[in-house]
Amino acid sequence: MLIIDCHCHAGKGDGLTGPWDTDAPLTDFLRWSDEAGVGRTVLFAAFHSDYALANRAVAGLVKRQPDRFYGFAFVHAARDRGRIADMVREAVEEHGFCGIKAHRYDARLTREVCEAARAYHLPVLYDIVGEVSAVELLATEYPDVNFIIPHLGSFADDWRAQTGLIDCLVRYPNVYTDTSGVRRFDILQKALDRAGAGKLLFGTDGPWLHPAVELSKIYALKLSPAEFRQVAALNFLKLIRKAVNRRCPDGLLPPRPARRRRFTATRGC
Repeated sequence: MLIIDCHCHAGKGDGLTGPWDTDAPLTDFLRWSDEAGVGRTVLFAAFHSDYALANRAVAGLVKRQPDRFYGFAFVHAARDRGRIADMVREAVEEHGFCGIKAHRYDARLTREVCEAARAYHLPVLYDIVGEVSAVELLATEYPDVNFIIPHLGSFADDWRAQTGLIDCLVRYPNVYTDTSGVRRFDILQKALDRAGAGKLLFGTDGPWLHPAVELSKIYALKLSPAEFRQVAALNFLKLIRKAVNRRCPDGLLPPRPARRRRFTATRGC
């Protein structure tokens, strides 16, 4: 069964303030992914002062293993103002990327980013850093753009933000979330119960979080086989189906064979 990790950084950053903008090495992470049964991985850059340059480095990784990786273009909504359309065009038309990544740590999402996503039918993976109020604005202003809000809205375990995001998942058909870094299992279960498996995507926030640990949460949800396929791969494939991708227009590249390993969730602190 195909499992796609929809959230992984790769390459060198140049900020040198933490792992997230220093280095995102893949060697160990890909071995862990293979052992966990993850067949495909979405790559985007580490935090960087020049995302056009960083995106090209990610493109080199995707080009070398096109049956293993998807690419998303990382953009800085403020610093890249005026050139985002060109950056996305290059990412899609030259590198075969199928999504956009942005982070509230850099800047709030702008119309320029959303309109580039609309033009190329790309999903936008936008880390809101707990700013749930922005999701309603985005979802209503751009109902034809799909937004993936990672970490159920807050990597910092802000239960208020995560619970608020569940309301958005229920209310807006173009809002999705990924499971990366969500430690409060009860809130993840609530998201499944209220919004359904069709709104969840498996992700790891690699290479710093272990894919087997992140995947164990999905197994612990005790999904039906159909629901597991949705969360593990089909929801993501649906979101990139219309993406302009010269390498493979519908985004459905053959998966790399991978051995699936089952994990039993254990109780943590």
